[in-house]
Amino acid sequence: MHRRRPRGLGLKPIPDTTIFDLRHSQRGWRLNKLCGSLCRPENREAFKRDEEAYMALFSLTEKEKQLIRARDFAGMIAAGMNIYFMLKIGSVTGNSLYRMGAQMRGEKYEDFLATRNMKDAV
Repeated sequence: MHRRRPRGLGLKPIPDTTIFDLRHSQRGWRLNKLCGSLCRPENREAFKRDEEAYMALFSLTEKEKQLIRARDFAGMIAAGMNIYFMLKIGSVTGNSLYRMGAQMRGEKYEDFLATRNMKDAV
C-alpha cells in the first residue's frame, strides 16, 4: 500500500519564497525546456536573433512569452521556472545574477549591490 508523505516533508514555508517541487516543475515545463536549450551556443544565437520565433519552438503560452519579453524573473519563478535554468535566460539576455536578484527584490541594482558581501560583484 502506498502512503502519501506530507507535502514538503513537514518543512515550514519561508515567507516570500517558492518551493520548487514536482507540481511547480510540471507547470514550468515549457519555460524550463526553452532555457535548457540555451546551453548550446547556436541556440543562444537563435534566441538573440529572433526571440519570438525561438519561443514559438517551445509552444510557450502567451503569459510565458510575456514573462520572457518583460524579463520578469520573479514571474518566471512563480510560473515554475527552475532557478538554475533562469540563469540561462538571464545570461543570454544580459542580466547577471545580481541584476535578477535586484529585480526580484524590487530594488535598484546599486542598492541591491550595497547589501552584498562582495562590493565589486556584478
